[in-house]
Amino acid sequence: MEMSKYWKTIVDTLQDGVMVVDPGGRVLALNPAAERLTGYKAEELIGQSCRILDCTGCEIFGEGYAEKWCGLFAKGNVKAKKCLLTNKEKRSVNVIKNATILYDENRKIIGAVETLTDMSALVSQQFEISQLRRSLHMDEGFHGLIGKSPIMQNLFELIENVALSEAPVIISGQSGTGKELVARAIHEASDRSQKPFIKVNCSALNENLLESELFGHVKGAYTGAEKTRIGRFEAAHGGTIFLDEIGDISPAIQVKLLRTLAEKEIERVGDNRSIKVDVRVISATNKNLETLIRQDRFRDDLYFRINVFPINCPPLKERLEDIPSIVQNFIRLNNEKSGKKILGMTPEAIQKITVYTWPGNVRELRNAIEYAFVLCPSGGIGLDHLPPKIAGFSGECFEPREEHQPQLKRTDFAKRAALIKALRQTRGNRSETARVLGVSRVTVWKQIKRYKIDLLKDLS
Repeated sequence: MEMSKYWKTIVDTLQDGVMVVDPGGRVLALNPAAERLTGYKAEELIGQSCRILDCTGCEIFGEGYAEKWCGLFAKGNVKAKKCLLTNKEKRSVNVIKNATILYDENRKIIGAVETLTDMSALVSQQFEISQLRRSLHMDEGFHGLIGKSPIMQNLFELIENVALSEAPVIISGQSGTGKELVARAIHEASDRSQKPFIKVNCSALNENLLESELFGHVKGAYTGAEKTRIGRFEAAHGGTIFLDEIGDISPAIQVKLLRTLAEKEIERVGDNRSIKVDVRVISATNKNLETLIRQDRFRDDLYFRINVFPINCPPLKERLEDIPSIVQNFIRLNNEKSGKKILGMTPEAIQKITVYTWPGNVRELRNAIEYAFVLCPSGGIGLDHLPPKIAGFSGECFEPREEHQPQLKRTDFAKRAALIKALRQTRGNRSETARVLGVSRVTVWKQIKRYKIDLLKDLS
């Protein structure tokens, strides 16, 4: 039976999207399922670069044709890869991608065919389940991250979404905001969770030691290399490597790292053999890499490799309503470690720590609780148990502005929002609101006046 004339009908009947591209990545054909998936009509995509879909699973090397620019053509195929596409409405679509190269009779590359399975419904269902699970265990945290504030809930959603893909992630934020916890959460929520999570502090080692630490070395590679040693990339094979403080690496290491990310292989120091590695890369920095690029201290091509999906860790001063939950978690952990039975904090201590600026963020808060545990024998942590610079902090920088000053400071907005939220939860009951916030009823009354909260208008 002559089947060739039926292939178009067969392909058009498939529920999975099918797309054919030429060696330069220009779309040659797509079926109706691919149209539904991408939101584009065939005539809108045909002739366009496939990069219009901004697929997170694509490895782009540069300009040119076939293996010179695209990882698919270099490898020959892609199997069951979780990716995010950007559709015509600029919304992300979760897909499973399978792809293979097309050759002519002379084994010359003439293009590639991709099948795209829409996973949006399944991902949405999984997300709803995880949301429900998280809401039922809110106080237990999210992979070690504590927070009920909207900004943290948004962070948790970002983590769950990016965990579904293999896209490189870069985490930015001030020191002490929990960048390593975010990286570990992405790993634990991903399909690589049963494989290693390997951390490298790039600022802690000089150039030579860092190169050996990342890529390993062979015996005799340098003085003191008495035996062959695998590097962190090899140790992380199948899992995730977390490159902390990546903005501190030297130009020479940047070149080697770029090659590793582009070619998915490493060379041990003192060896010329390449070793394939399958590693998901997550980076972190508290520096502005774009500024370093302008200063010729960081390679822009490396930046674009690692900055596929940026995530920002909010400072503690932007989520003050999370402080009571974080404090209670640290108290529980320190009770288990020390054997003490400290119940919580006095209202005066809670009030003091919620107006402190926390330049060291969550790390500084953790240290403050550990300090308090040394001084507090039992019961509640009071003002006299807090570090002097926190206990003596007057909070002048958070005082309300005069009438002629039009705006509150950002931290005031956060505290006002937290107070309104608590008042709504308690239907305006000030005593209950004070209990929820861990402050006195008088403090609630003063803050209602300070932030000019209208109990009829703002709580409706």
